Amino acid sequence: MAPSSAHGMLVHSPSEIDECAGLYASMQLEGIVNYKAFRQAVEGYNKIGNRRRDILTLIDFSKPSTEKRLYVFDMKKRRMIFNSLVSHGRNSGENYATSFSNEYGSYKSSLGFYLTESTYNGGNGYSLILNGLEKGINDKAKERAIVVHGASYANPSVIKGGGRLGRSLGCPALPQKISKPIIDAIKGGSVMYIYAEKPEYFAQSEILSDVTDGKKS
Repeated sequence: MAPSSAHGMLVHSPSEIDECAGLYASMQLEGIVNYKAFRQAVEGYNKIGNRRRDILTLIDFSKPSTEKRLYVFDMKKRRMIFNSLVSHGRNSGENYATSFSNEYGSYKSSLGFYLTESTYNGGNGYSLILNGLEKGINDKAKERAIVVHGASYANPSVIKGGGRLGRSLGCPALPQKISKPIIDAIKGGSVMYIYAEKPEYFAQSEILSDVTDGKKS
């Protein structure tokens, strides 16, 4: 645990920064995963004490929908186990997700940290419930039925026709062929972090309250 400053902000020791950089290097993520997003995801993962799995999922919405921007890491084995396309909400943007909301009926994605819960079979098939951990940012995820599921509009073939992936009603939807393996890998109490370069998120987030500009601090 990092020591607190007089202002209650977390102070990162060189060893913490080195540990995250070492993890990034050992997983061979250079040129694949945005380090800023990865560092924040790891920081939150380490702070969330009620997780039950050594699995971390990062969704990087600073990347376009045409790129594989969902990453699943096995933190114990120090390796990336999945890298996939993922959809954002229809009102969050076209190829890039730029607008986010916690409100029911917004059809937008929500940023921040989640814990995965149980699975069920619903209207979108095999689906994974997400518990939004951040008040005012994503804590209405269950009310909004924001879940991980497979969808035909998230299949790679859609990009060829429309120049971007299809969009959801706010859910992180996956290509149908890979949705079940990913859901099975992350279900049951693992951490998910949905990232975008939004200063207003950092201003509001209690989990990343010490992050201001995403730099190594």
